[in-house]
Amino acid sequence: MLTIGLLGCGNIGNIIVKNHVGVEIVALFDQMPGRAEELGRLCGARAFANIEEFFNQEFDIVVEAASVSAAHQYAMAALEHGKDLVVMSVGAFADEGFREDLNDLARRLGRRIYVPSGAIFGLDNLKIGQISGISKLLLRSTKNPRSLNMETTERTLLFSGQANECIRHYPKNTNVSVALELAAGRPVEVELWADPAVDRNVHEIIIEGDFGEATITVRNRTSPDNPATSYLAALSIVTLLKNLAEPMRVGT
Repeated sequence: MLTIGLLGCGNIGNIIVKNHVGVEIVALFDQMPGRAEELGRLCGARAFANIEEFFNQEFDIVVEAASVSAAHQYAMAALEHGKDLVVMSVGAFADEGFREDLNDLARRLGRRIYVPSGAIFGLDNLKIGQISGISKLLLRSTKNPRSLNMETTERTLLFSGQANECIRHYPKNTNVSVALELAAGRPVEVELWADPAVDRNVHEIIIEGDFGEATITVRNRTSPDNPATSYLAALSIVTLLKNLAEPMRVGT
């Protein structure tokens, strides 16, 4: 059975602990030690207040479920300690230099880095963009103005342009666009809308290419315990971990 060290014990960490299948969680770390201790009581894993002690434990995979800054801070150390790595905070890979350095290190050490699908569907087949032409890849995200710390009484276009520009203006709204770029191997056009009529985050993905055309729309429900977290994003990590432990892999 695969063994897991969970780095980050907030809402997503709670969902992983309560729903994990086919893997064993053996170590926990959070910058707020009390949260790690609380989750440890739920799953029987040992909580650590020291990151070096956490990395020195015997387990197979570090699961980062904390933040972009935590991914930047700890990802390389996870690989250097002989662990494979799951990165939930995929927005960390908007930093191309960091992404290349981490990939180079993983190659040298023979380690693997896994990125869950997160808050969207369709990443699997979008990988065809790495070998076949995609002429259009557009992400249209619509959010309630409150989640963007603003007020408006009508649907408003906040940004239209490439993902790398959107990241500079709206750094907290990067995960989906970065995941799309990583999967397709090409830039993503982004539209970010504020709409007081929506009560969920809505992501529309429009793809055109040699294969044909596709449109995917996802209306995310929030986590039962935290309205700031997509439940789909959290469940995507649980599913990835389950599939890593299975002998048969389904999908591209």
